[in-house]
Amino acid sequence: MTRIFAATLLLASAAYGQVSLNSVRVGAKDTVALAKFYETAFGMQEVNRINSPAGPEVFVNFGATADAAKANKAEPIVIMHRDSDDLKDPIPHVILNVKDMTATVAAVKAAGGSMAGDPRPFGNTGIVIGIAVDPAGNRIEMIQRPR
Repeated sequence: MTRIFAATLLLASAAYGQVSLNSVRVGAKDTVALAKFYETAFGMQEVNRINSPAGPEVFVNFGATADAAKANKAEPIVIMHRDSDDLKDPIPHVILNVKDMTATVAAVKAAGGSMAGDPRPFGNTGIVIGIAVDPAGNRIEMIQRPR
């Protein structure tokens, strides 16, 4: 039993050094329009676009300008063409840290998104969590940490 546990730990630690987040993928019928939502609501910029027969795949990342977003080493959000906006599984979603939940909720709504209920405190941690929904039906978890 001890050998199996040790082997499992060894494999897990080897994978930890070899595996990292590449990006987050969401889907939409109109990928360009959804990229504009992420730009307007969250201040992201388009950093890459791959044209495919189904429709363009648009990459967005944080930055004040497109050049700054391209230089950002953080993982992007990749918006991939999806034939239907009918999202079957509501669990996969983007998670963003926000500094001002109230202002971010207002920006989401102004950009054409909606909220799945009101943002709520997470226990007594000082953390506030809100779930936004982009125009294509993708969920966006927003976390405001205590200041």
